[in-house]
Amino acid sequence: MGGVCVALRNLAAEMKRYQVRNIDIQTLLSCSEKTVTNKIAENSFFSINEAMAIRNRFFPGLQLEYLFAREAESPEDMVS
Repeated sequence: MGGVCVALRNLAAEMKRYQVRNIDIQTLLSCSEKTVTNKIAENSFFSINEAMAIRNRFFPGLQLEYLFAREAESPEDMVS
């Protein structure tokens, strides 16, 4: 993700771990790579439908709350 501010650190880490590239998400969501980059950097946001599509396609064993946790959120913030 070359030099881009990464606000969704968990998503970025799992993308690296599972070898999911921005272009893979771009293709899934039918958007530009710039849009994906902006959303990962939280310059704009993934809709719930987009987040679910990403999780279901690339990370089915992971929780949405984990993948899309904002940087300021701690694990305690994710407990319901």
